[in-house]
Amino acid sequence: MTYALELHHVRKNFEHFTLQDISLALPRGYILGLIGENGAGKSTIIKLLLNLLHSDGGQIEVLGIPAETFSAQRNEQIGVVMDERGLPEMLNLRQVNRIMEDLYSSWDSDTFYSLTARFGLPEKSKIKTYSRGMKMKLSIAVALSHNAQLLILDEATNGLDPVVRDELLDLFLEFMQDENHAILMASHITSDLEKVCDHIAYIHEGRIELNMEKDQLLEDYAVFKGSEEQLAEIPENAVLRVRRHQFGLEALVKRNEVHAAAALERPTLESIMLFFNKGTRQ
Repeated sequence: MTYALELHHVRKNFEHFTLQDISLALPRGYILGLIGENGAGKSTIIKLLLNLLHSDGGQIEVLGIPAETFSAQRNEQIGVVMDERGLPEMLNLRQVNRIMEDLYSSWDSDTFYSLTARFGLPEKSKIKTYSRGMKMKLSIAVALSHNAQLLILDEATNGLDPVVRDELLDLFLEFMQDENHAILMASHITSDLEKVCDHIAYIHEGRIELNMEKDQLLEDYAVFKGSEEQLAEIPENAVLRVRRHQFGLEALVKRNEVHAAAALERPTLESIMLFFNKGTRQ
């Protein structure tokens, strides 16, 4: 198995925050979803991968090359979509195309114009007249028009309506038809990650709390709802987190360690994240 991304025991220290002992691996052919609350460390990880920040420990490889090592070929194979792309808003599509032809030796104008036409982006209008969804579509068209092998998406669907988000998720899945491709997708919209991701990593306060295949995660964990008395009947080591409220409690449990008679519900990525973020251990 070859990897698009590998992080081994990575640390990054800030005055009021520390990214602690981060180990992640993204094989080619897979989509890794990175979830966590604001300030948990998702964007810091992405900046380290892109060599916009330097780590204080550990090793990072991107497409088989250390992140801190400059490689023009490697950089051309990375498509990046941030929450704000930063393209000059006075440009139109034709001007964007001309600039990208100069920036990327592998730039494909036919692919770019095919994607912008598919997205319904007007060629002659300036970017400043585009809606947020149109600007994000333009960013994705740029990312997919220079032979990228790896997409790094930081809140790429944030703030978009469900129709636009669904359209973009379909495009990401099309990109993944090539088994050499890979996607790292950091997002608050856990329902999007649930649709497309193969693997989920949950980061909380600078630490990886969960790191496993999405299907296994949703199958191995379950949500129990009931009373304190009913919770006491569940083996203590089967209970991961508990959330109490005025009408009772909810617990995130290991499905296979709970008696079959107990009423359990299938979790969502959002509910799992909330349990780890707001729940207690007992």
